[in-house]
Amino acid sequence: MAARDDATLLTARWVVGHENGRHCLYENGEVVFQGDRIVYVGPRYPGAVARRHDYGRALIGPGFVDLDALSDLDTTILGFDNSPAWRKGRIWPDTYMQRGPYEMYTPDELAFQKRYAFAQLIRNGITTALPIASLFYRVWGETRDEFLSAARTAGELGLRVYLGPAYRSGHTYVDGAGRIRCHYDAARGMAGLEQAVAFADEVEGLYDGRVRAMLSPDRIETCTPELLRASAAAARERAIPIRLHCCQSRLEYDLVREQHGMSPPEWLRSLGFLSERALLPHGTYVSGSRQIERPGQDLEIIRDGGATVVHCPLVSARHGATLESFARYRKLGVKIGMGTDTWPPDMVLNMQVGLMLCRVMDQSTEAVRSEDYYDAATLGGADALGRADLGRLAPGAKADIVVFDFSHDRNGQLIDPIQTLMVGGSGRDVSQVVIDGRFVMVDGRIAGFDARLAQDQAQAQFDRLVARYPDRTWGHPPVDEIFSSSYPRFPGSPS
Repeated sequence: MAARDDATLLTARWVVGHENGRHCLYENGEVVFQGDRIVYVGPRYPGAVARRHDYGRALIGPGFVDLDALSDLDTTILGFDNSPAWRKGRIWPDTYMQRGPYEMYTPDELAFQKRYAFAQLIRNGITTALPIASLFYRVWGETRDEFLSAARTAGELGLRVYLGPAYRSGHTYVDGAGRIRCHYDAARGMAGLEQAVAFADEVEGLYDGRVRAMLSPDRIETCTPELLRASAAAARERAIPIRLHCCQSRLEYDLVREQHGMSPPEWLRSLGFLSERALLPHGTYVSGSRQIERPGQDLEIIRDGGATVVHCPLVSARHGATLESFARYRKLGVKIGMGTDTWPPDMVLNMQVGLMLCRVMDQSTEAVRSEDYYDAATLGGADALGRADLGRLAPGAKADIVVFDFSHDRNGQLIDPIQTLMVGGSGRDVSQVVIDGRFVMVDGRIAGFDARLAQDQAQAQFDRLVARYPDRTWGHPPVDEIFSSSYPRFPGSPS
């Protein structure tokens, strides 16, 4: 048989295939793709190919789908051991508002942070990303121009993305007495939606379909009912995803109840917001949980509305929260996808933390298994996007493929590749990434991205941001009072 000119065969000790609606494992399996599509997955390909790559003691699987993908210089570390948030610059003081908020990043810095973050996603095996960045450091919302730049960056790097600038009607702030208040500018929110819709119509389908559109109203407590209704209608008309951070804090939950007399899911239902297009990070504060003891049907409302909870266990755990529990949500029939939303954007670590938290919450090692989280990070995200061609390696699916290198000794002993990934694996084990049939990372290197130089630039940009923190912190204390040191610090010798 003549070799197909553009057919490529990958083989490894383990391959995650897909049969009869679920993942399966092939020992010494092979994956063949031609152009941007998978044409074969199985034990031994009967045809001829143009190229062959044997990765040896490795796992070949589908790329991860990240529904809340870090696209920022993550500032989680600033609040990790420094709280409460309102005293540490995570909520604007009224004095900063009165002077006039300003952009803490230049346009060039915003462009760099997307390039830096997108490369990190690829390096961790994430092939489809819905970017998220903080609005804490912005005048108000994200802009068309910065997201056109993000689209170009994704196109150059080869990352599959759903893009939409974040917009909002308001924000919380701290008054002079240390009380958290809300400020709203409804017209500004609607203008943000108008810009986001125009952007969606402009970018949908760029870069051979790898760049798609979404809508990103910021957080439920920062939106007016009119903005949420209009956003849901725009997403419905265009059949595109819409993401809204929801049920992620006690403050948010209480604000929504105070302002609207309903829980966040109840309010979304009343607005007609919930649908199969709706993506809801983080879903940790719901009725009947330890965080929210009041009775209610929050999870059932989300389930019946068709929305997907975007589970971000690593960042939630860092803030002292978790789903109660992943197993319970699944048993209720709630759809669950995964998001990173923090540094490192390591989906493997994210899954590991989620699995452990679920077993702790349910006090049972039988509550959840490794494959349940792997499904959520692949099939769960793909299904939330209505993409049966993503999150799986099967004939006809997109050739979005990740190779995990198990040839070193840091993973321990192997009995099952998915279980090994969940016990000893890491995003740093990703060695090769194929997206849309293109090798975007080979042997840990992304063409055109110098990781060392990018890290130096990221740290310098981060240091400039931290230096401005007194401007946006209640009482305007100096930096060393805002951020504590783990141990006493002493000056070193001059360099």
